[in-house]
Amino acid sequence: MKIGILSRNSELYSTKRLVEACEQRGHNVEIIDTLSCYMNITSSNPKIHYKGRILDEFDAIIPRIGSDITFYGTSVVRQFEMMGVYTLNKSIAITRSRDKLRSMQILAGHNVNLPITGYASSADDIKDLIEMVGGAPLVVKLLEGTQGLGVVLAETNKAAESVLGAFMELKANILVQEYVREAKGADIRCFVINDKVVAAIKRQAAEGEFRSNLHRGGTASLIEITNEEKGLAIQAAKVLGLSVAGVDILRTQHGPAVIEVNSSPGLEGIETASGVDVASLIVEYIEANSYKSNKKRKNHL
Repeated sequence: MKIGILSRNSELYSTKRLVEACEQRGHNVEIIDTLSCYMNITSSNPKIHYKGRILDEFDAIIPRIGSDITFYGTSVVRQFEMMGVYTLNKSIAITRSRDKLRSMQILAGHNVNLPITGYASSADDIKDLIEMVGGAPLVVKLLEGTQGLGVVLAETNKAAESVLGAFMELKANILVQEYVREAKGADIRCFVINDKVVAAIKRQAAEGEFRSNLHRGGTASLIEITNEEKGLAIQAAKVLGLSVAGVDILRTQHGPAVIEVNSSPGLEGIETASGVDVASLIVEYIEANSYKSNKKRKNHL
């Protein structure tokens, strides 16, 4: 097969591992800089142009869309879909997962267990919003944040009022969530492929830090998860329509709760800590599910 990887950085661990896995399994693979794609949008013959040539030879696309280019990146994925090219994750599913508020509402609507989460736009509602999530300490999250950026722990009600007031003054879109003390700065990253958890790791925050993201100095270790946690991770990915996802779960006194679903989960932490060749499992899934067709798949628009 000819497989394209939409990635802006060929040196990233995840991108290099996917290239290796494709080549090891005998496929022709090319890294495509997402922002270098430009599109001819027409009903009769949609095309993607790339550095002076037309991209019409691909059997499958692996989207590795950074959060800072979600809008343009998903438009490129959608164009490939219009051309009948198989995409590992669909554009609509990537869009759902990238909008933290939208994803939380969709998950809640399907009875996926979540931390208590509040959302408001008016400073007049700040005190009620704080009370809604159980008071301080609480977590404030920018909707556009990623890798732990834009996530703040407010340890007192007064601090929470100041942080929320500042964000609202800047017209930033934010979520407010209860702080789960019993998690003790740890969460579980479940890697889901095709309705199956293929690997799971515990991510532990660094000393003095509450964010467990590996980019924020957290550490990863192998963990055995329960059937309930597996089922929750699979349900979350399925509800958002993701074939491949990183589902982050907290262990709370009320059972496991989903805090985020990632449509382009990194491979380094999960592969290193678990010893699972996740990249090859992704390529195997593509082999079993990809196709090449000239029919336009407008149902994904």
